[in-house]
Amino acid sequence: MAVTRREFLRTTAAGALLAGLPAGWAGGAYAGDAPESPKVRIGIIALTDCSSIVMAHELGLFKKHGIESTISKEASWAVIRDRLTLGENQATHMLLGMPYASTLGLLGSPVKPMVIPCYLNRNGQAITLTKSLLEKGVKTPQQLKPFALEAKAKGSPMAFAMTYPPGTHAMWMRYWLAAGGINPDRDVSLITIPPPQMVANMKVGKMDGFCVGEPWNARAIADRIGFTAVTTQQMWRDHPEKVLAFTEEFAAKNPRTVKALVRAIVEAGQWIDKLENRPRMAEVVSQPQYINTSKEIILGRMLGDYDYGDGRKEKDKHYMTFFDRQTTFPMKSHGVWWLSQFRRWGMLKAPPDYKAVVDRVHRPDLYREVAKQMGVETPREDMKKETLFDGVTFDPAEPEKYARGFAVNSMA
Repeated sequence: MAVTRREFLRTTAAGALLAGLPAGWAGGAYAGDAPESPKVRIGIIALTDCSSIVMAHELGLFKKHGIESTISKEASWAVIRDRLTLGENQATHMLLGMPYASTLGLLGSPVKPMVIPCYLNRNGQAITLTKSLLEKGVKTPQQLKPFALEAKAKGSPMAFAMTYPPGTHAMWMRYWLAAGGINPDRDVSLITIPPPQMVANMKVGKMDGFCVGEPWNARAIADRIGFTAVTTQQMWRDHPEKVLAFTEEFAAKNPRTVKALVRAIVEAGQWIDKLENRPRMAEVVSQPQYINTSKEIILGRMLGDYDYGDGRKEKDKHYMTFFDRQTTFPMKSHGVWWLSQFRRWGMLKAPPDYKAVVDRVHRPDLYREVAKQMGVETPREDMKKETLFDGVTFDPAEPEKYARGFAVNSMA
C-alpha cells in the first residue's frame, strides 16, 4: 500500500526532523524516556487532598508527560489498598501509613510492599466533635476526658471515627485523645467510617467525633451538626498527609512511568498553590465523579478561611498545601514517626528495623531525580526533628525511646 508524504512525515523519525522536531520525540517525551506503561489507572477517595491527581488529569499534565490517565473514585481506603494490590489501579491517592501496613502485613493488610516517591499534600484535616459536646463546654481532650470515662463506666463508651486503622486520621485522633489522658484503645470506641460517610453517620448519632480530611469537616459545620475542635495543622504544622503510592513491584518495573506521574503531580501542585487557581480547582474537584459536594464547601478552607462552628472564625495561613514549603518531598523521618506510632499503639509487637523499613517504603531518591530535572529545590537531609502541639519532640534517631515515652500507650 502506498504511503503518502503526509503519513511519512507524521509517523517516522525522519518526518519528525523534517517537521522541525527532534528525533525520537513522542508526545511529551523522547521515545527512549517514554513511560513503560502509558495507560495508568489512578485511585482516589472523595477528599480535597486528591486535587493534584484530579487537576493533573484535567489540565492535561499526565498527558503532557506521556500518561493516558483514568481516575477511579473508590468507596473506601480498603478498596484503594485492594485495587492497588491486585493491579487494577497502578497508582493511588493513599494515607501515609497504608504503604507501611501493606509492606509489613499489619492490621489485616496482605503483605504487598509499596513505595512512596511523592507526597500529595500537607495539612488540612481536622477533628470534628458533635454540637452536644460543645454545649457541655468540651473543646479539648482534657475537657473531654471526664465525659469519656463516665460513658465507659456506664458500659456505653463514646465513639470516635477515623477512616482507616493505620492511616493518618487514626493517628491524629489517637494522638489528640491521648494528649488529654484518654486511651483510644481502652477508654473509648474507635470505629472506621469512609470519609464521604462521616457526616451522615454523625447526623444519626453513630459517633461523638471524627477525624477526616476536607471537605467533610466543613460539611459538618454547614449542616450544623458539629464543630472543629482542632485542625491537624494546629497539632503538627505542615504535617504529611496523603501520598502518591505504587506497589514496589510496579515501581521497579516501570521507573519512567513513576517519574512521569510524579512530574505531573508536582506541576499540578504548583498550579493549585497559586491561590488564584483555587476557585477553579474547587469547581472541578467538586463534580460528582470526584468529591460530589458544593464547590463553596471546598473552597473556604482551601483559601484558609476557617469557620470552626463554635463562634470562632479566622484566617489560617497553614491551610492545605500541594507544593509550597516542599510539600511533595517524602521526608524519611515521617516514616519513622509512623512506625513509632504503630509501636506505641501495639500494632507492632516488637521494635521493627526502622531504617530498613523506611528506606524501602519512603523513596526520596526517586523524587530527587525528578526534582533535579524540573529545577525543584529539595531538602538536604531526609530526617528532621519535629515538635507536636503537646510540646513533645520527636527525634527520628531514637524512635523506640519516643514510642515508649508516652504515658498513654497500648504497648505490651
